[in-house]
Amino acid sequence: MTETRENSQGAEDGATHEAEAPASSKSKHAKALRSARALQEGLLRLLRQKPFDQITVRDICAEAQVHYATFFRHHQTRESLLDAVAKDEIASLNRLTLSIRGADDYDAGFQALCAYVDDHRSIWSTLLNGGAGGAMREEWLRQSRLVAQNEKSLNSWLPRELGTICAATLIAETLAWWVEQPEGAYSVAEVARILQRLLATSIMAPD
Repeated sequence: MTETRENSQGAEDGATHEAEAPASSKSKHAKALRSARALQEGLLRLLRQKPFDQITVRDICAEAQVHYATFFRHHQTRESLLDAVAKDEIASLNRLTLSIRGADDYDAGFQALCAYVDDHRSIWSTLLNGGAGGAMREEWLRQSRLVAQNEKSLNSWLPRELGTICAATLIAETLAWWVEQPEGAYSVAEVARILQRLLATSIMAPD
């Protein structure tokens, strides 16, 4: 009976030990996170210097000071790295855009959207006006179309897909223009009013 109890206790101890990540695994995970971040930041720095189609995987690795083989542990191609950089930013902006549609106070919604971009100004300037500007706009439109599939049209006169294309393009180009201006040239409130008037008087106009 004692032996059975001891074996049972040993099994429980073993299970507990296996559930805890070894220190070496935690260290590898932290290193992987650092490498992933370094690759993203390296790509952003390169995009300030030249177009995306002129950047190679070896360029990114050199800029990030990450081994060439390490790149492919994180991404299959440089395009997938760009997707990773842009995905979260676009998703955040799309969520803010959708919240404007459902809000009673459009002004507050546009203010929140512009404040977010202003807080992440350097990233958005690079993504929209750097070498990946074209790819960024395509991905933005792709995500906007996916989101719009589950949304009701704001009016009957404008087809939903066309409204999505127009809204995504108008917002992207307005923000691209804004972040290209000298910092402080136009405030968050000013750009929010511009976007509100552009969208509310056209795409969001009622029947």
